[in-house]
Amino acid sequence: MNATSVDPGSGVVYPVGLRLLDRRVVVVGGGQVAHRRVAGLLEARARVTVVSPEVTPALEALVGPGAVTWVRRRYEAGDLAGAWYAVAATDDPAVNAAVAEEAERSRVFCARADDRAASSVWTPAVGRQGDLVVGVHGGGDPQRAVGVRDAVLAGLTDGSIRDRAAREPEGGRPGGVVLVGGGPGDPGLITVRGQQAVAQADVVVADHLAPQGLLAALPPEVEVIDASKLPRGRFMAQEQINALLVEHARAGRRVVRLKGGDPFVFGRGMEELEACVAAGVPVEVVPGVTSAIGVPALAGIPVTHRGLTHEFVVVSGHVPPGHPASLVDWPALGRLRGTLVVLMGVDTAPAIAAALVEHGRAPGTPVAVVADGSTPGQRVVRTTLSGLARTLADEGIRPPAVWVVGEVVGLTAGLPRPPG
Repeated sequence: MNATSVDPGSGVVYPVGLRLLDRRVVVVGGGQVAHRRVAGLLEARARVTVVSPEVTPALEALVGPGAVTWVRRRYEAGDLAGAWYAVAATDDPAVNAAVAEEAERSRVFCARADDRAASSVWTPAVGRQGDLVVGVHGGGDPQRAVGVRDAVLAGLTDGSIRDRAAREPEGGRPGGVVLVGGGPGDPGLITVRGQQAVAQADVVVADHLAPQGLLAALPPEVEVIDASKLPRGRFMAQEQINALLVEHARAGRRVVRLKGGDPFVFGRGMEELEACVAAGVPVEVVPGVTSAIGVPALAGIPVTHRGLTHEFVVVSGHVPPGHPASLVDWPALGRLRGTLVVLMGVDTAPAIAAALVEHGRAPGTPVAVVADGSTPGQRVVRTTLSGLARTLADEGIRPPAVWVVGEVVGLTAGLPRPPG
């Protein structure tokens, strides 16, 4: 029998979920397969012992903090004493067979990585969404199991497979708020947890920089509230946004506050978190890809580079240098040798560039402006600090745009614009 077939006479697999908290598990082998098995066992909080003369660097890193016990020798009879579960994952079939034979005698279930037919247990393709665990057995075909698992996880993430009724407690569902960073604009750049939260939401309070494609995919029963703050234009007051989050959560709804970028990078996420905590509303923060790093990266511009810069600073340009409301130490930034990333600084760019030059930055310092980053309309223009004001006017640059100051601008890899 090979590893991709099942003899019907041997019976079908019986799926169970092992609760291995603080129970001894022995993994024989120290290669990549063993590492993957150990990673899953540690998630189950098992007490893992690895028996192998050598292990991968990643496994060795787990030994240092004490998460894994490493027995630095080849397998010997008796190594499974006291084990609840065993994994035979060496590259020697004879050793794996010996481990499986000891497990059989000791009535310990054992997974043989090299021979599924000789295993007393099969490891399913496993995926997790919060507290939901998906395990798929593929009739002896691992790739089939992985394909089905990935399809189920994708459905749970994008909402095409609904996970609502199973989470409805008796007597009604307690409401809560999830502050989600949506990334720089491309829906594909939101985190898995962020997409899952959006898919499970009853109410989404979104701004205009949030991934709009995610909103279009929501079912009609989900209420979408526009909380945009347009530059120098219409906006919803922060106090009103805070009140909406609390009001809907107290009504038992799952509320997602969907923002562009990251909630805690000039996103007022802390203000919303504090409002929810003060009101006794459960709140979760889901970080996002901040446009300060993500947008330059999509244009092929690193904010750091070995041997060139050891620092980068992200600054809000929503008020210019010298403004009474400015909290930025512009003289210090003018002396900076590393990378400067400016957000919300299109209208104030001429004043900022002048202040940087005044306080020591060379007029010829390279500058890259990335407009509409991560979207099909993304474009990149290059100039210098002294030429920035003229370039922005000539190119008709409008928000949203991120601009980067420093030698890293010259390192661009010339990446193609995002697909439309």
